Amino acid sequence: MWRKRFSKNEHDLNRFAHGAYFNTTGVMVNGHVRQRPLIHGYAKFNGVGGFDPNFPSRMINRVFECADMCVWNGENKVLFRRLLPHGEAPDLFLVVARPDVTGKLLMGSEGWRSDDTWLLAFSEDGQRQEAMLLMPAHAWIRSVLGTFVLEPRSTPWIATLRLQDCAKAAR
Repeated sequence: MWRKRFSKNEHDLNRFAHGAYFNTTGVMVNGHVRQRPLIHGYAKFNGVGGFDPNFPSRMINRVFECADMCVWNGENKVLFRRLLPHGEAPDLFLVVARPDVTGKLLMGSEGWRSDDTWLLAFSEDGQRQEAMLLMPAHAWIRSVLGTFVLEPRSTPWIATLRLQDCAKAAR
């Protein structure tokens, strides 16, 4: 789910170019994406940092310089400060997990994610879930299907969650 905020100064000619854009989790409810947060959080992008709100899909597989992750007013947050040149290797990946890909996450159970994985936001409604996580390469999460490991591809800025161990979910 995307939200946006612009300067309230109507005389600022760059108020739309310098907007702030917030991304968080949401799930389908009665045909509409709705926020059903169990864990409040968001990723913040700024127009001045190279984020183009007209083409958010162009930001996929791109690397950003980010501020440290933090909790503010009870919400997890991370600021994506600026887009880095192509070829930079990331320290962490912004990963979205949904049951149609990973199965229902075992969130809340002991050992459902690796210690180096940070849960940014989580929404749930019935069997529908969406989790937004910051994960280093080779970190993992567990779902009813098993353990998914974040494996980097040949290009260092792309990684994929791969089902590695089905047996652990059955235990």
